[in-house]
Amino acid sequence: MRKSQVTDVVSIKFKPCGKVYYFAPNGTAPQEGDRVVVETSSGKEVALCAQGVHAVADDRVVQPLQPVLRVADEQDLQTLENNKKREAEAFQICKKKIVEHGLDMKLVEVECSFEGNKITFFFTSEGRVDFRELVKDLASVFRSRIELRQIGVRDEAKALGGIGMCGRPFCCSEFLSEFYPVSTKMAKVQNLSLNPKKISGCCGRLMCCLRYEQEAYEDLVKTVPKNGAFVQTPDGYGNVTQIDLLRQTVKVRLDGSGPMEQKLYTAEQVAAIPGGRPRAGEPLPDVLKYVPPAKKTEPEKVKDEWADIVLLDEYQDEEKQKARRERLAAAEKAEQEARAKYEGQHRSGRSRRRGGRGGHGGGQKQGEEKPQQQRQGQNANKPRQQQSKKPQPKKPEGEKPQAKPAQENAEKKPNPNHRRRRRPSNKPKQSKPEE
Repeated sequence: MRKSQVTDVVSIKFKPCGKVYYFAPNGTAPQEGDRVVVETSSGKEVALCAQGVHAVADDRVVQPLQPVLRVADEQDLQTLENNKKREAEAFQICKKKIVEHGLDMKLVEVECSFEGNKITFFFTSEGRVDFRELVKDLASVFRSRIELRQIGVRDEAKALGGIGMCGRPFCCSEFLSEFYPVSTKMAKVQNLSLNPKKISGCCGRLMCCLRYEQEAYEDLVKTVPKNGAFVQTPDGYGNVTQIDLLRQTVKVRLDGSGPMEQKLYTAEQVAAIPGGRPRAGEPLPDVLKYVPPAKKTEPEKVKDEWADIVLLDEYQDEEKQKARRERLAAAEKAEQEARAKYEGQHRSGRSRRRGGRGGHGGGQKQGEEKPQQQRQGQNANKPRQQQSKKPQPKKPEGEKPQAKPAQENAEKKPNPNHRRRRRPSNKPKQSKPEE
């Protein structure tokens, strides 16, 4: 078998997102990103080197190849800047001329050749336009060759640029070198809405991104039955009501079930019946080859010999936690003891105050005896040792109560929460002397 021959070429682009053309190196060695001057059918042009000298097969090259003249120098770059200023001026003049002639056309872009002998005007229009008079006026103004070229709305979007509905720059103005055909069938296969506003781009045509995943969806469609197909499932026969290509699942309404009863199956669990549902009386074919997977048996757990070994760090952590728990328990126990002691002192102080008020006539005159029922009730609440004691003789009315020893008073501490009340004095009031 004869090997294919190769040719050394240089890849050149005239626009950042334009097509790539092959040129002969002609003894030059430009690098990627360099500006070069090339020879074209319309004269000399300044272009961008997309790839340096490399070899390609002869069947990919259209002979004869145009040569690369040189790498652009400072003078060539200055000429390119002057041509851009001339293009901006020509754009404004052409817009005024279009309005004067009343032509139904929209000017998009202007290009001036490197040598300055030709100016090309790109415009869009819904129909054909008679621009012969416009060409004469422009030729008289610029004194050079004038060319008007009508382009489509996609080329207009590529030249102007913008932001798409996805929030990113237009694909055509960012990386697409040429346009590929897009149809509504692609939207149907991808289960998208057929609303023109949702599947159309800013140019008014179908979005270019519909084609990106078309091949993947075409492969997925082959593995899933169509919507409405008569299929066989592990639970019986039925019709497909819904398809999810990405998840590879289908919803089936089984025969004999309600219209709203549907079951979800994977693509492997269903099989389409060739020819659809058979006629009445004919047997239902068995075409399902799905085999349910066997249940996985859990392997026996092997005892880990190192599981019972406690590392040093873990042991130290447990010791710290144990000491912390002991400190918390001791603090809680001390708090409970202090609370119980405080409550006991509070109760004893309150009971002493009640007994003292009864002895000094808080609600009863001195010398009066309490009723029998009240005495019985007080005796019932007292301990048996106190009830068995003999009643003490009453003190004379004028005698003062004896003071308790200082040692006994020192043992009983006053209650800080008790509000001290002023007791009535038994001293007779002194009358004022009469004047």
